[in-house]
Amino acid sequence: MVIAREIPLKRAIDYPTVFLFILILASLAQAQTRGIVNQPAPEWQVKQWFQLEDGKDSLDVSDFEDKVIYLYCFQSWCPGCHSHGFPTLQKVIEAYKDDPDVAIVAVQTTFEGFSQNGLAQAKQVAQKYNLDIPIGQSGSPGERSQLMRNYRTGGTPWTVIIDRQRIVRYNDFHIAPEQAIAMIASLKDFAKSEGPTANP
Repeated sequence: MVIAREIPLKRAIDYPTVFLFILILASLAQAQTRGIVNQPAPEWQVKQWFQLEDGKDSLDVSDFEDKVIYLYCFQSWCPGCHSHGFPTLQKVIEAYKDDPDVAIVAVQTTFEGFSQNGLAQAKQVAQKYNLDIPIGQSGSPGERSQLMRNYRTGGTPWTVIIDRQRIVRYNDFHIAPEQAIAMIASLKDFAKSEGPTANP
């Protein structure tokens, strides 16, 4: 006759399996977050802007016909934005500021600390980094950032690079300046009539 014994809980848990399960869930969540690479770029639907061209009061991806777009998403109080994101943005601006085939835009995608990541703080950041590009404000306590939803961004600093055919080619956390500059140069080489480009 076999007598069943009670197994202590800590011995019954297969820790390697649990850890593997957690890793799988994390990677599925990451894939979902970054799920629009190589897909058509959605509208930004950003309602507040400053530093637009004269006569304009709004801006969206559809305003940049046949251009490569570098879109930088930030929060004013984000340490990574200041240590990595803005320095990279400055280098991209320096490389392409006079290039008619490249558009560079920044949007503060606020999802926390709303009193410290508003339009006023975005203007202070623009002044601090001498940013002479269109800058938007998306996200408030009563309205989640539609740009974050549309692009499934995972936080800040976040970079999106869109090719001439309005296909998203990069959609992720911080990108190295050299990688961003090289990717933009590669995407510029494809004319609109040549169809979608391969992922560089």
